Amino acid sequence: MPIEKTSTAVNAFAAAFRKAQRHLSRHDPLLGQLIKRIGPCTLQPGGEAFPLLVRAIISQMLSTKAALTITARLEAALRPGGFTPSAVAAASEEILRGAGLSGAKVLALKDLAQRAIHGELPLDRLADMSDEEVIASLVSVRGIGRWTAEMFLIFSLGRLDVLPVDDFGLRAGVREVYALPDLPGRAELRKRGEIWRPYRSIATWYFWRSRGGVPQSQ
Repeated sequence: MPIEKTSTAVNAFAAAFRKAQRHLSRHDPLLGQLIKRIGPCTLQPGGEAFPLLVRAIISQMLSTKAALTITARLEAALRPGGFTPSAVAAASEEILRGAGLSGAKVLALKDLAQRAIHGELPLDRLADMSDEEVIASLVSVRGIGRWTAEMFLIFSLGRLDVLPVDDFGLRAGVREVYALPDLPGRAELRKRGEIWRPYRSIATWYFWRSRGGVPQSQ
């Protein structure tokens, strides 16, 4: 089941984030300085899995403003069903394209909806799976790659130890904080990230915030 944003869940995450901040500050002084400057982590994981995945597909390769515009148009076009598997599956290509979706994203959303309806994508069991099991399930959907799956792990399931090594914001933030001459590659990020375990998601959030924005923040 998706994580609900109850007061208990929010408090549990806040406590985990405080523990993560102390751990990261002890093990990485430069990151500790960044944490002190930015303040508490305000990440709020949770929400229904299917709408979050719909929004993630819409947002790919778009500016935040464009993604929000298309999302609002699509949500209005799908009323009263909204972002549900049945509503997306029943919508015509004309309706989806009319909201501003590309042909590739129409196919991706249709595949997502069909897999959810037929149980090929076990949305109600994702929270009980390991990180890699979740990623394997999600990347089987047309249009969903590892980065999107990693964002789902962080923002929906609240997984604390995800390191999205292909994320530009993370790479740019690490380059700036550590005064590197170039953007770090995957291998370098993984090596640096060892000292951030088991809170690499929280370290990533701080590197995102160091540049002013957090992808898919809620």
